[in-house]
Amino acid sequence: MAFLKHPDCIYIGGEWHPAATREAVINPADESLLIEAPVGSAAQVEAAIAAARHAFDKGDWPHLPMAVRQAAMTRFLDAVEARRAEIIDMIVAEAGATRMLADFLQYGIPMKHARRTVELAARPAVTPLPVELTPNARGGKTLGTGVVVREPVGVVAAISPYNFPFFLNIGKVVPALLAGCTVVLKPSPYTPMEALILGEIADEAGLPKGIFSIVTGDVEAGQLLTSDPRVDLVHFTGSDKVGAMIQAQGAPTLKRIVMELGGKSALIVRPDADLQAAAMSGLGGFTTHCGQGCALTTRMLVHNSIRPQFVEALRAMLAHVKIGNPADPSVGYGPLIREAARRRTEEYVAIAQGEGARLVAGGRRPEGLDRGFYYKPTLFDDVRNDSRLAQEEVFGPIGAVIGYDDDEEAIALANASDFGLSGAIWSADAGRAYEMALRIRTGGVAINGGAGTMLSDAPFGGIKRSGYGREYGEEGLNEFTYQKVISFHAA
Repeated sequence: MAFLKHPDCIYIGGEWHPAATREAVINPADESLLIEAPVGSAAQVEAAIAAARHAFDKGDWPHLPMAVRQAAMTRFLDAVEARRAEIIDMIVAEAGATRMLADFLQYGIPMKHARRTVELAARPAVTPLPVELTPNARGGKTLGTGVVVREPVGVVAAISPYNFPFFLNIGKVVPALLAGCTVVLKPSPYTPMEALILGEIADEAGLPKGIFSIVTGDVEAGQLLTSDPRVDLVHFTGSDKVGAMIQAQGAPTLKRIVMELGGKSALIVRPDADLQAAAMSGLGGFTTHCGQGCALTTRMLVHNSIRPQFVEALRAMLAHVKIGNPADPSVGYGPLIREAARRRTEEYVAIAQGEGARLVAGGRRPEGLDRGFYYKPTLFDDVRNDSRLAQEEVFGPIGAVIGYDDDEEAIALANASDFGLSGAIWSADAGRAYEMALRIRTGGVAINGGAGTMLSDAPFGGIKRSGYGREYGEEGLNEFTYQKVISFHAA
């Protein structure tokens, strides 16, 4: 299946350039070759940065009326929508997402967010400050005031991971460009196509030359972006370990950084919870995209009075999970991204068993799937909260059940983590759940399933080793701007 019109090129400043080298990108479901993807050289990364810098410093884009940028990004999103079926096929093949996940979550949610971001960009760019009366040296009073102006940060290096690549590419590029920034996007080497297709779409939408580039590559390309003084902001999604390296690389140039990093989020199940609904939520917390999601609730804190029933409900549900090629619409659970991810999962299964956790289900590769990086969804009970399984991000399909005896203990266990990205509480007492949510140290908490969607106006991000800064909504849009105060005498 041919996905790209320029399969041997990278996108620099609105122009396609032959790549320095090529690298195989494989389908994680069957290990077949998808594309010999272009890999940019250091010189090409430098050229992309230079194009973005020139377009920001000398071009019109940062100074255009917001309505003009909104119209341009609406054309861009319309052009994305025209290729929806093609992009969903690409997400399934490249990221290994099931067809339902690719359609409704990996494509539908970011497009919903992006359309809302275009609307939010219409907010006033100038905010008046209150008038102040101040005694002056002449014995009178000075009438003074000012305004706060939001202006684009500058050149943005957007670095995205392999698990939700289209989702995160759109979530970084659209608000950055709307704010008036110029962007260099670097995708994961595992999933370059879901970035490169955006270059084709930028051409179709007629975006101005220079404001958007896409460079491919691995560590070297990323380090060039995070250390170059011409880059004003690094917007990164990935692991906490890589995030720490990026922070160090950006430090010499005092670069502004927004990072959404790892997670080990807790799902708290109180004794009065709807057991089936809570168990279904728990199932999704470690089987969605094979556990390859930073905000997934892989740590389940369950009241000991109902823990046996909860674990049994989960075990029964796991028996009905259909594992297979995600291109099959009836499949609900596909492969991990690469063999390294499967080996890491296997290592954590061994670690958990060595720590005394009880294996309830899974813990092995499925039969009959000899090609592809499949691993059965795996559930452990009797997990200690201070164990490695409970504290370290596996990024694989392992759920850990931890018992507790009262609300205070549940809150303490949830907070006893280096991460703080998301969380969830199931309880018939929504008021008590809300009180508990206020005390959990994390970027977000869903009560009884939350809003049923990822809210487009809600800021998303974490604390502690889950990063800092926010994405989506007005807060996410503001990350790509800085505030300038202009003060003056009114009289």
